[in-house]
Amino acid sequence: MQFALNEDQIAIRDMALVFAAEKIAPQALRWDEEKHFPVDVMREAATLGMGGIYIRDDVGGSAMTRFDAALIFEALATGCPTTSAFISIHNMASWMIDAYGSDTQRHTWLPKLCTMELIASYCLTEPGAGSDAAALRTRAVRDGDHYVLNGQKQFISGAGGTDLLVAMVRTGGDGPGGISTLVIDGETPGVSFGANERKMGWNAQPTRAVMFENARVPVANRLSEEGAGFKIAMAGLDGGRLNITACSLGGAQVALEKARSYMKERKAFGKRLDEFQALQFRLADMAIELEAARTFLWRAAAALDRKDPDATMLCAMAKRFGTDVGFEVANHALQLHGGYGYLSEYGIEKIVRDLRVHQILEGTNEIMRLIVARKLIEGAP
Repeated sequence: MQFALNEDQIAIRDMALVFAAEKIAPQALRWDEEKHFPVDVMREAATLGMGGIYIRDDVGGSAMTRFDAALIFEALATGCPTTSAFISIHNMASWMIDAYGSDTQRHTWLPKLCTMELIASYCLTEPGAGSDAAALRTRAVRDGDHYVLNGQKQFISGAGGTDLLVAMVRTGGDGPGGISTLVIDGETPGVSFGANERKMGWNAQPTRAVMFENARVPVANRLSEEGAGFKIAMAGLDGGRLNITACSLGGAQVALEKARSYMKERKAFGKRLDEFQALQFRLADMAIELEAARTFLWRAAAALDRKDPDATMLCAMAKRFGTDVGFEVANHALQLHGGYGYLSEYGIEKIVRDLRVHQILEGTNEIMRLIVARKLIEGAP
């Protein structure tokens, strides 16, 4: 178990912190207000190795660990949780190609994905299949050397602004065994996108439906064998849950720091806010819970790197705990600002809006409890 970072990990974290402070944070409020997708800045991040963090180095990846990735995404989220979260989604989709693709597939797509010359979206959720991912209905019917796709994906991050779609589709019968994974060019005839959704947060990345209408995708674009798609999707989500937890902690850390600074300046009833014991206790609890969540995240990331048998359960635990803590810390920070916290110029309300969805995506926190409960019951004597 690791309770302190080594020199390399500190350097990785600090690199991402500096990038977030210089390139992301100064523009985050404008990106949110204008619904701007900062592809140029993300490509700058990729020049520092953040486009393929845990992709193998023979195709241009950084070949780092999931632990390293957790440090990076938390650091990037101090600038903007939304931007950090999208970079994490791109990394997750790229990792699926790296882990399950053939050598030809890896060398075809990954060099440009690692530089973010190509940007990827992950397509699992459908209008009628969210938490019950095994019920997805987008159908891919084999026709010679192609699949013909019909169906719709929903809530797809980056859709319409990305180049590749890593999509879970049904090539066989009902249930998880009938699902396969296809890598789809976003400009394929028959692929179209819905309007950019109007959302509570995450405005610096587009979210759209993806529609397939007789879209022809080469069989050569399938990752692994037919029927392996559900396994691929679930494996990707273990790391995705760690990444989104890290984004929650980065945003919450900034909210905590903003609250601490505000309490030193703001006076009420003749005293600074940080002189009231009740508010001191609130600040202390926020810091304690944030540190506990960070320690949990590190443990789960280390378990995933080790391929620990309990890694999936630990990732689910860390995601449930960390995203709940992240939102609550940010929400308390807003409360400590009083009415000023509700104003956009202070940056707190954006963090609250951005972090709320982390309790829903990559598997809702209710599903995280279900994963943990099933593991506990299955392992009971």
